[in-house]
Amino acid sequence: MVFLALLGVALAAERLSGMHRHRVGSARYIAFIAMFAAVAAVLMLFEIPLFFAPSFYKIDLSEISVLICSFYLGPVAGVICELVKVVIKLLLKGTTTAFVGDFANFCVGCAMILPASIFYHAKKSKSSAIFGMIAGTIVMSIFGGLFNGVYLLPKFAQLYGLPLDALIGMGTAVNASISSVSTLVLFAVVPFNILKGAIVSPLTFILYKRVEKFLHKLGGN
Repeated sequence: MVFLALLGVALAAERLSGMHRHRVGSARYIAFIAMFAAVAAVLMLFEIPLFFAPSFYKIDLSEISVLICSFYLGPVAGVICELVKVVIKLLLKGTTTAFVGDFANFCVGCAMILPASIFYHAKKSKSSAIFGMIAGTIVMSIFGGLFNGVYLLPKFAQLYGLPLDALIGMGTAVNASISSVSTLVLFAVVPFNILKGAIVSPLTFILYKRVEKFLHKLGGN
């Protein structure tokens, strides 16, 4: 249901704005999404722990590949790529969170991908790409914080049979200012997503044109 809702938003954005994306045949469209999703799934396997957040928060750079996909093929392709990325990762590694963490990765990833790609395709330029990724980072940080506080943290506590205070305590161990769900979100989750956006955005900006030229050679117009 969440996937269909996000897909609907992406499709509506493409149709209402009349955005121009690279036109490719159906076979290449599917192949490009699969290619970007496979790269993203591999990147998703490499998780980096952060000193300011509990150990269950680890950053990955898979959104670089998904962002490039959405910049090249549009928001709809970005949402599909985000889902396929998670599915491939599950096939490669499985889940350790009863799919809760994987669902969260998809939702929070789309919170960045959709605004960034919609802004970029509304008026293709370097400035719109930069503005879109800044907007995407802001949306991801706000949504990610709310999503963690309202759903994810309580769900993890329920999943592992732990009191919510135990998860908060893991945050307190790395930052004494963390003493509640709200402070855990404020001092760990929000900085986590801001840092992710701050890393993913410039790398995407640097890589996109190079990848775009390579895709042209493969037949993407």
